[in-house]
Amino acid sequence: MISAMAWKGFKLDLNDNPCIMGILNTTPDSFSDGGRYLKFDRAVDQGMALVEAGADIIDIGGESSRPFATPVTVQEELDRVIPVIEALSTRIKVPISIDTVKARVAREAVQAGAAIINDISAMEHDPDMASVVFDAQVPVILMHMRGTPETMQIKPTYEDLMGEITTYLGNRIKVALDAGIRQDRIILDPGIGFGKTLAHNLLLIRHIDRIKALGYPVLMGPSRKSFVQKILTQELGRTIKADDPEAEQGTMAASIACLMNGADIVRVHDVKTFAPMARITGAILGHNRRQKC
Repeated sequence: MISAMAWKGFKLDLNDNPCIMGILNTTPDSFSDGGRYLKFDRAVDQGMALVEAGADIIDIGGESSRPFATPVTVQEELDRVIPVIEALSTRIKVPISIDTVKARVAREAVQAGAAIINDISAMEHDPDMASVVFDAQVPVILMHMRGTPETMQIKPTYEDLMGEITTYLGNRIKVALDAGIRQDRIILDPGIGFGKTLAHNLLLIRHIDRIKALGYPVLMGPSRKSFVQKILTQELGRTIKADDPEAEQGTMAASIACLMNGADIVRVHDVKTFAPMARITGAILGHNRRQKC
């Protein structure tokens, strides 16, 4: 089991407390915070605030991956993320992750100071992505998604959800290794909300151990996903929207469940609320780290 990574002055030791990835969307149309951090100054301030709140990684994205999202051009994505990465990389001491499926964006983001590549297509969208990861010698996050953001929520079906996801990720691991990417540079994400129904998402959280059995760290991203709102709407008997307090409380519960079931990294929007919960959960699980990743 790969449980520690060290590269370019950064270190993730996942034997200890789980890591918190703080989300910073520099987009106008992300499903929960679209437009909030589109302006440069607000994005930089938010990135620094996430670190102050306890984030171990900052994940910056310039293209929305919400259901039915429309792709943006390479240049538009670069214009949104590169200035923010350049500014934050000189002001924070935690690694910056670039959330992109485009090889050119990943390459220029690394040159600007990013230290992790988070590819929701598991390097399938752009055939040059594997070589970018290899050349950069940074960790890559390989995620499972059924279809594309434009199509993924159109009646997603599986005969064997966990079997199909683990097989897919296993194949993408092989692609990464064949490209020369080191084993200790690979992180897996089963893709909550990416081509999955409510029932699929719950099954994923219950069976994180099936993903961990592949031998790599596992990232989970339940934050503000629609399945949380759907569950609460059913249970409370009234419509719960993404910006309702109950929805954020539901996100915290789902995130803690991910930790309890073995997630190594949890990706969240509200780091300030989640960080103390994650530290307590780590203590309960027997983790003993006293410092951040």
